[in-house]
Amino acid sequence: MSWQTYVDDHLMCDIDGNHLTSSAIIGLDGSVWAQSASFPKFKPEEMTGINKDFDEPGFLAPTGLHLGGTKYMVIQGEAGAVIRGKKGAGGITIKKTGQALIIGIYDEPMTPGQCNMVVERMGDYLIEQGL
Repeated sequence: MSWQTYVDDHLMCDIDGNHLTSSAIIGLDGSVWAQSASFPKFKPEEMTGINKDFDEPGFLAPTGLHLGGTKYMVIQGEAGAVIRGKKGAGGITIKKTGQALIIGIYDEPMTPGQCNMVVERMGDYLIEQGL
């Protein structure tokens, strides 16, 4: 199965009539493995900051999480495993696996919990597969 299929069929799936606005699977080196059509173009330094927060939990809290020029307020996640951010009625969830970052961006009516479930379930599956 291609990485694009994971994004299209599993991350952008329908949950109670809602779905993510955009999603991507990005290698820890910043290379894009697959992404939805609407995923924002990001800067290398944004990925560097996200990776640093996984290594040093709390690193992004003072400045916020930036992705594609959008700033998210960092909210409770799981140190070294999940980063969650909020912006207005939407937000972002990032799950780290051994080789990649699974990123989901949502807006209302999708809830933060639905986004977390989709992204973290995919991340857990890839971790189980050794990825």
